[in-house]
Amino acid sequence: MGIQELLSQYGDKYLQALFVTWKLTAVSFVLAFLIGILITIMRVCPVKPLRWVGDFYVQIFRNIPGATLLIMLVYALPYLNVVLSYYTCVLTATSLIPAAFCSEYLMAGMNTVSIGQIEAARALGMSFGKILKNVVIPQALRSSVLPMTNLLVATMLTTALASQVPMNPTDLTGLVSHINTRAVGGVTAFLISAVLYCATAVVIGQIGNLIDRKVRILR
Repeated sequence: MGIQELLSQYGDKYLQALFVTWKLTAVSFVLAFLIGILITIMRVCPVKPLRWVGDFYVQIFRNIPGATLLIMLVYALPYLNVVLSYYTCVLTATSLIPAAFCSEYLMAGMNTVSIGQIEAARALGMSFGKILKNVVIPQALRSSVLPMTNLLVATMLTTALASQVPMNPTDLTGLVSHINTRAVGGVTAFLISAVLYCATAVVIGQIGNLIDRKVRILR
């Protein structure tokens, strides 16, 4: 089946799948970002047990395959009488794993903040929370724009996990499987999906570069 034939029959479904991928990417990234900030605060706070929990989270979810986590959420949780929708399972898997990497990028960004600034904040009587809120985290975010851009792209690619469960409507990768089970789409069906992924990644990269140039800290 050629590209024109595929687009004529499934063009609307490709657009729908693209929007599903964008939605999953946006929601997953926002959740991963919020969880990542929380985990990072735990990893640098003065309370040792919280630091252990934060480090443990990163070590676990940075090293667990996304497909494994999704299978556990979909097929293992029901044995514990916890049944989640397929969409919730995909969203959870595509948020928890990127959150670990988000925390690592923020930790790297925090290392760019000089000790002198933190000592000056302490001299002014600022608490730990205020130092993080007003001094450390804003600079860490400004230094982490490009890594966060890469994380957003990686999160988008991770949403392909949605193809492993019967979501409706489906994402781009799931649509390819749908097409190839009903017609001979072959490599062409994958090619169209890959082009849409690449186009989205390029746009994300350009926006990330633009933001980085505007907020980059010149040293």
